[in-house]
Formats: sequence, structure tokens, C-alpha cells
Amino acid sequence: MAPFAEIRYEPPGADGVAVLTLARPEKRNAIGLRMVEEMHAALALLERDPAAGALVLAGEGGKVFAGGADIAELRDRTPADAERAINQALFTRIENLPLVTVAAVAGWALGGGCELALACDLRVAGASARFGQPETGLGILPGAGGTQRL
Repeated sequence: MAPFAEIRYEPPGADGVAVLTLARPEKRNAIGLRMVEEMHAALALLERDPAAGALVLAGEGGKVFAGGADIAELRDRTPADAERAINQALFTRIENLPLVTVAAVAGWALGGGCELALACDLRVAGASARFGQPETGLGILPGAGGTQRL
């Protein structure tokens, strides 16, 4: 299994359930390019695993499932990056997985974090779960399926 820096991936056990955890609690599990690449790599492992029956997505730390896009990185993204629809491609891949996907949401799921949860088949929300699309307050449409999947 490939080493990951921004996620933790636990392959399916005897129960067929894999777990992918966003592991940047110091950045509120913000979704940046490296995390997206690591998630694609983990999904590639999962797709090749005949034992896989379900995927649970979670956020490390318990306070934030995912705080959305890594705003610091957005300044450096090019128009070509925007056209590649980086997060949209990842979320569509999750949506189209041939197994059950569950977002285990504890704490905030904002912007892209909310869209990630919406890409899953099921969302299990703890008592602390809060969902939001704050970009709409700025007159910006959610960019990775937040309006379509809702």
C-alpha cells in the first residue's frame, strides 16, 4: 500500500469495509491538490480489491469532517486547473463507485467538504454535524456538484 501524507486508507477487512480518513485536522481537513491525488490513489487500490463492499469516508479530529477547498492553494491554481474540475472529477468517481459509500460526518462539512459528503450514497451525521455551502453567501455557485447532488 502506498504511503499517504494527507489521508489514511484502511483497506477492506473481513467485513468488506474500507475506510478513507481525511487527515489534515490542523487545516480543518481542507481538500487540496495533494489530498485529491492521494484520494484518487486510494480509490484505485479500492477499485482493484475484490474484497471491497463498502467505503466509509471520515474526517480526522472529530471537529471537522472537511472544511472545503484549501483556500491557500486556490490562489495558485491556474485557469487550466479550474477547467480540469479537480474536485468534481474526484467526487464523481466516488459517486460512481460500484460499492456502497458512506460519509461519516462529525463536525463541519463545508463547501467542498459538504460536496464530498453529498457524493456518497449515505451520510451518517453525528450530533455535532453541520452542513453548509458558504460560497453561496459570496454569490459563488458551489463548484463540485453542491447544487446538483443536493
